[in-house]
Amino acid sequence: MNFEGVYEKTILIVKPDGVQRGLVGEVIKRLEMKGMKVVGLKMVLLSEEKLREHYAHHVEKPFYSGLQVFMQSSPVVVICAEGKDAVAAVRLISGVTNAAKADAGTIRGDLAMGMCNVVHCSDSVETARQEVTRFFEPNELFEYDKTEWLHVYMEDELA
Repeated sequence: MNFEGVYEKTILIVKPDGVQRGLVGEVIKRLEMKGMKVVGLKMVLLSEEKLREHYAHHVEKPFYSGLQVFMQSSPVVVICAEGKDAVAAVRLISGVTNAAKADAGTIRGDLAMGMCNVVHCSDSVETARQEVTRFFEPNELFEYDKTEWLHVYMEDELA
């Protein structure tokens, strides 16, 4: 099977609450159970500059200072996942932002109650492209054959 040009890369960040609660493995497990390929993985402390860039759409909002304090309260784990329609798939398994309203079976629905919602995920293909380059250098992303994909996708899905 030829996967070239078919799959997307997307970002999922396990936030400080997820790291502190020991949920990193559960988040990775759910990505892998969905059939995603982890191509980048690292733990980082987010700088003020990186946060302001990442949350540029929130910087002027009243809640931003609290968001910044929260996101810098602990290391986070940044994951680059790859797969067919990866952005939509990761958003689906993450659940809606307000975890209290997230469906059971989603990361947020099962593991969180409010805005401490365990994960951030890219909200569009364009945002995912920006976030991949924001959080990973090219040499931190890995290309490898995931033989399991032979059992995740039908050949006609990849055309």
